[in-house]
Amino acid sequence: MYDLLVIGGLGVDVRVRVPALPLPAADSVTVDPIELRIGNTGAGVALAAHALGLRVAVLDVLGADPVGDVVRAALARTGVHAVLAADPAGTRRSVNLVDPAGRRMSLYDPRPWRGPAPFTSAELAGLVRDAAHVHLSIMDWTLDLLPALRTGLAPGAAISTDLHDWDGTNPYHRPFAEAADLVFVSGVRLDATAGQVAAALAPRTVVVTRGASGAELHPGARSVPAAAPPAPVRDTNGAGDAFAAGLIAARLRGAALPDAAAYAARVAAAACTHDGMEYPPGLLPRL
Repeated sequence: MYDLLVIGGLGVDVRVRVPALPLPAADSVTVDPIELRIGNTGAGVALAAHALGLRVAVLDVLGADPVGDVVRAALARTGVHAVLAADPAGTRRSVNLVDPAGRRMSLYDPRPWRGPAPFTSAELAGLVRDAAHVHLSIMDWTLDLLPALRTGLAPGAAISTDLHDWDGTNPYHRPFAEAADLVFVSGVRLDATAGQVAAALAPRTVVVTRGASGAELHPGARSVPAAAPPAPVRDTNGAGDAFAAGLIAARLRGAALPDAAAYAARVAAAACTHDGMEYPPGLLPRL
């Protein structure tokens, strides 16, 4: 049994520390050492959940390339169980520009999946039925498998997904929301329409994240204040994924939703004090 199965969202982040965002116009800018490491949203949730003590498995496609080797090595170091299919297009990657305050801008190369789904419905069901919770990244290859995902859940298990910077209307995101019980979505593009979008997703629980401004729980528009980082902020990349992992972990351990969200805010704040997603023991607070 796994506490958490993360589906999709593995990749590599190329982290570049820049003097400011947006970058000044120039032919070249001297920066700190540029690092290549495991990243993207599925990795962020899986590694934070593992650091919080959950038994974690991840299912995804990965390129047979040096970039993919970075991901495989990181997963091996943590002991997260990985079920991987080869992706001929190569491994997903992002270039993350991070300013001195830890804010970031991500340039995402999704490497779209081509051809039939890399896993059969039976293969997916075999993993899903052994998970207490399933977190679904909005990967294109999962769309045809969504019905099998829902029907394969163990009794009492739940599904979450992160719609990231959804605008509330793009039809691509809706099947993922409709398959889930718990929906995370950034408030960046929703702004004042967040309540309306959340109401349209009822009866699902919707968590609208707003970075340093905290989050909102729907239904009810209950505010969740951001937590103060316990040390200087080094990198906000992955903070939203750490928030999701914290909330999932707390709910699995029986916490009420408001308490779980407050704990998740503490986890996200602690994650911002570390450079990267491979969190050292003791960095992320336990319940």
